Amino acid sequence: MSVPSPSDFQRYDPVLAQPGPDEAALSAELDEVLLSISRKTWEDEGQGLRAVHAKSHGLLSAVVEVPAGLAPELAQGLFAQPGRYDAVMRLSTTPGDLLADRVSTPRGVALRICDVPGARLDGGDGPGAQDFIMVNGPQFNAPDGRAFLRSLKLLAKTTDRMDRTKQLISAILRGTERGLEAMGGQSAKLKAMGGEPPHHILGETFFAQLPLRHGAHIAKLQLVPVSASLRALTDARLDLSDDDALREAVVAFFAGQGAEWELRAQLCTSLEEMPVDDATARWDEARSPFRTVARVIAPPQPAWSPERSAAIDAGMGFSPWHGLQAHRPLGELMRLRRSAYAASQAFRARKNGVALHTGCPFGHAARDRAG
Repeated sequence: MSVPSPSDFQRYDPVLAQPGPDEAALSAELDEVLLSISRKTWEDEGQGLRAVHAKSHGLLSAVVEVPAGLAPELAQGLFAQPGRYDAVMRLSTTPGDLLADRVSTPRGVALRICDVPGARLDGGDGPGAQDFIMVNGPQFNAPDGRAFLRSLKLLAKTTDRMDRTKQLISAILRGTERGLEAMGGQSAKLKAMGGEPPHHILGETFFAQLPLRHGAHIAKLQLVPVSASLRALTDARLDLSDDDALREAVVAFFAGQGAEWELRAQLCTSLEEMPVDDATARWDEARSPFRTVARVIAPPQPAWSPERSAAIDAGMGFSPWHGLQAHRPLGELMRLRRSAYAASQAFRARKNGVALHTGCPFGHAARDRAG
């Protein structure tokens, strides 16, 4: 697969960061729907949970290594200089309620890279976190904010209702999705409703789905398993009969071995063919392939524990808006995330009586172990 020449890459323009005329009203409505999910789970669980991705399956300390010698168009922002950073990874599934894993939904990973220097999105110029939020599919399940709001309203009505019914529906949808994939297709909507194939979460490739600034350019990101032990889990089916099967599988894996991923960037070459504002558009990898900008290394460790859950599930809030100006989130859905994530995190912190940590709770232990 050929790499475009440097002149082919679309340059970032601040015009791309400007909100649309009705975004403020749409944002307020979206915030309220997400908070309705959080209020419902608070009533049922007695704790403040994330409105989406409430259930964690792995809570990992890691190291992110940015190599020397990146091509100039890739060596931007965080990746402009070689470096080594402590990081946290939170593996999760999408619902806002704590469901048995038999309700099989898309898998996600939140990656926090710590103590990153550079001008920040909040206006501060001190070191801080750079968060990347990814799921195991290349395309978002709605093209824009209005369509996403409609689907979210339907989801909110099902929060914490009929757990056994959800499990039965999930089994039916998984069968339908399996049939689609056997014919070379797939459905993001079926997966979101419970039809996600019951694959091992550590074998998944994760995508940021929505674009962000990449210094002078525009990019989408991908996190790809590269160590042999992870690649062996790609498409490996997992028995989901236990309520916490995914978590148990992650804990068992990291009890005896570590893992490595590559963080890759796909640079935009045309706003017409690689649009910023159509979240369902998949950028053509033949025109611009994903290329490695960093390596993520997680050593053997206790991959989930009540103590880690208190530090990360309850004590941290991830957002694509925690980061550098050089990696500003782009597009309507990304802009809507800013207020929505902040509102959800404020609700969770208030209900749990916990101030959310802005860094990495593991200090430098991960860097020392990964060596």
